Amino acid sequence: MKLKAKIFLLAIVPFAVAIGGIEYGVRQQATTLAQAQHETTQAAYLSSKEIELRHYVEIAKSAIAPYYDAPSNASQSDEQRRQLALDALQKLDFGQDGYFFVYTMHGTSLMHPRQPDLVGRDLWLMRDPNGALTIQALIKEASRGGGYVRYVWRRPSTGKLAPKLGYVIPLERWGWMIGTGIYLEDVDTTLARIDAQAASNIDRTATWIGVIALAALAIIAICGAVLNISEHRSADVKLKRLARQVVESQEQERARLSRELHDGISQMLVSVKLLLESALLRFERAPTREPDAEAALSTSLSRLSGTLREVRRISHALRPAMLDDLGLAAALEQLAREFDGQDGLEVRFESTINAKTSLPDTVNTVLFRIAQEALSNIARHAQATRAVLALDIAPHAVTLAITDNGRGFDAHAALSGPTSGIGLRNMRERLDTLGGALRIDSQLGRTEILASVPLPVAAPNMEEHV
Repeated sequence: MKLKAKIFLLAIVPFAVAIGGIEYGVRQQATTLAQAQHETTQAAYLSSKEIELRHYVEIAKSAIAPYYDAPSNASQSDEQRRQLALDALQKLDFGQDGYFFVYTMHGTSLMHPRQPDLVGRDLWLMRDPNGALTIQALIKEASRGGGYVRYVWRRPSTGKLAPKLGYVIPLERWGWMIGTGIYLEDVDTTLARIDAQAASNIDRTATWIGVIALAALAIIAICGAVLNISEHRSADVKLKRLARQVVESQEQERARLSRELHDGISQMLVSVKLLLESALLRFERAPTREPDAEAALSTSLSRLSGTLREVRRISHALRPAMLDDLGLAAALEQLAREFDGQDGLEVRFESTINAKTSLPDTVNTVLFRIAQEALSNIARHAQATRAVLALDIAPHAVTLAITDNGRGFDAHAALSGPTSGIGLRNMRERLDTLGGALRIDSQLGRTEILASVPLPVAAPNMEEHV
């Protein structure tokens, strides 16, 4: 085989393997992010629906409170008050498939707006197609003080059996169980739409990688006829550019997921929280206090606040908005505050800005991810008590130094080991795409990671290739 053919194969084969590996890695990463998005969305969506159901039942309980809490010597008999309560519940609904139902604690249906033929029947032994005792499961949960039950019931809008999430509470003095529910087909439809969109984005990303790969292969094939040293260097530049595009694609996907969590689910949770706070305020201002209802609403608000904080934490971890809005220094200061106090670790941020230089987005992202990875490693492995983030922005370069007083490590072994130092190698590769450098000095009691990017070199490259 001729030398040119060998060189051509040496260029084609590693490139094809690298592209395949990059595409596989991108697909795996995007799939993992899509799965995480699915799980987060499902948990947040179901949590919001559970809170919504609890709110509906509390409204229903408030609607019949004048009859249920009336004194025994009132002008109306107990039987009349029960009938008035059933009439009030009969009129309450929230859509074609949203209604309230009432059963005795022995399984007799007292009120069912969508299936009046069930009223008066003993449904204690009713089973769903899977053989589960539906009414007994609802009564069992109500007898515990109230809760959520998943079961199968006929959907009024379609007339077909569908999975349903119900919430029931007991009325002990009357021996009743009241409740409502939502059909989970709507949840599944929403999640399926999100999954389809994520799958489409993954396929589009893979297609673009494939198109880039084919274009690069065509360029290599054309240049193979006149192969020389300069062409080898050109191929190396293209590979680095492609690697940076993959990293940028991942950051864009993180930013998109973060925006969807913040602008979508977070806003929905805030809206529900405001409604619950309004309801609690009305209870507190009412002439007749309802301690149980107020306690339930307070508990709901507390749990909703926890869910909202978790959604915001996930959104911030994917892509901190401060990095785009206020710049690298503010984002690093916020990162230091987040790690400060974890496992006895004291983290301090210092900055020196010697030039009014607006850093490119790619530089901001790379240096922030390096700081994030370094602090995570310190918190997990270094056994340090202090760490310092120091940012120095000069006219011709930006430098980030991360130091700690931990136990240190063998930097050379970590970078050369096949199964260790992945985070350090990622730092170096991110800096390589910007023409930057990474230096690591580690010994017992002091470890310093120094990342620097030459601004006159990095900025033109980014404008050219982004």
